[in-house]
Amino acid sequence: MVKTSVSVVVNGYGVIGKRVADAVLRQPDMRLVGVADVVADWRIKLAASKGLPVYASTADRVSEMAKKGLKVSGTLEELLRNGAVDVVVDCTPAKVGARNRELYEKYGVKAVFQGGEKHEVAGVSFVAQRNYSEALGRQFVRVVSCNTTAICRVIGGIHEKIGVKKARVVVFRRAVDVWESSRTGIMNTVVPELQVPSHHGPDAQTVIKDLDIVTMAAKGSHNLYHLHMAMVEVRSKVTVEDVLKVVEEEPRVIFVSGEDGVDGLNAIFELSRDLGRPRGDLYEIPVWKDSVSVSQDGLEVYLIWATPNESNVVPENVDAIRAITELEKEARASISKTDEYLGIVKRVY
Repeated sequence: MVKTSVSVVVNGYGVIGKRVADAVLRQPDMRLVGVADVVADWRIKLAASKGLPVYASTADRVSEMAKKGLKVSGTLEELLRNGAVDVVVDCTPAKVGARNRELYEKYGVKAVFQGGEKHEVAGVSFVAQRNYSEALGRQFVRVVSCNTTAICRVIGGIHEKIGVKKARVVVFRRAVDVWESSRTGIMNTVVPELQVPSHHGPDAQTVIKDLDIVTMAAKGSHNLYHLHMAMVEVRSKVTVEDVLKVVEEEPRVIFVSGEDGVDGLNAIFELSRDLGRPRGDLYEIPVWKDSVSVSQDGLEVYLIWATPNESNVVPENVDAIRAITELEKEARASISKTDEYLGIVKRVY
């Protein structure tokens, strides 16, 4: 029987988990049966106040969570054992998801992992518009990190439509997530990632197998998104108009312009809040239109974009759920549905 709806639990209610939970709630073909965590901080208490059933990710945390005034509906394992879940979206910290895989295997439950896990945890790394069909019917899939997602959307689009001979991308990373700014971070410096290539290029190759890409990265003393700068050698001569057309047609990629006052990551952050999205989230990758240029011989393309690190992977998680449960067999159908219910657009102003 073809499924028309699936039941989902989100394990880990942090930066990504809470956003995925809200996104699932907005999908007509998905039902959020609850969220799971190991703590009882303000975030999980807020989830409970919204009426979301809360579960303990591990049995040893039940009493501690209850002591802190949280009504715990049971453990994640009990929920899985009862057959109430089709898919777990694992948004736990890096490396925890890999350990959780054994639990999901035990109960034959499908799972979506995040980019903090290695490719091998699922065997399929996922960006919806690049390799949706590869994830169809799989038990496990891994949604790649925010930076890799951005690279796969932008560079992947150019690769599919024009052909990339060689891509070189510089990733200027934010130092720390906003919610952790009081705990850690760097100040008044830039810290290079000394391993070249940085992990982002090889990660992109787990999605786009034939992409020749090298990435370099550094952390800056800010917490407003990441910045990417790309130099791309293409297989045939192109014009600026050719590149603009590719970006214009690519799902979940938008244009912004310095001429409109969008002159830095701070402006992107403010723009995302002014859109009126939940939490001011930006699911799209904003490419500076005025950064797009081409070498004199037409064989190199240059462009700059921002990566909304808290939110751009959220629609990918929704599409990954549809792919592994085969709610939708075609990428475009799932992308279109997700974008409609999350309000994702091709033009923001």
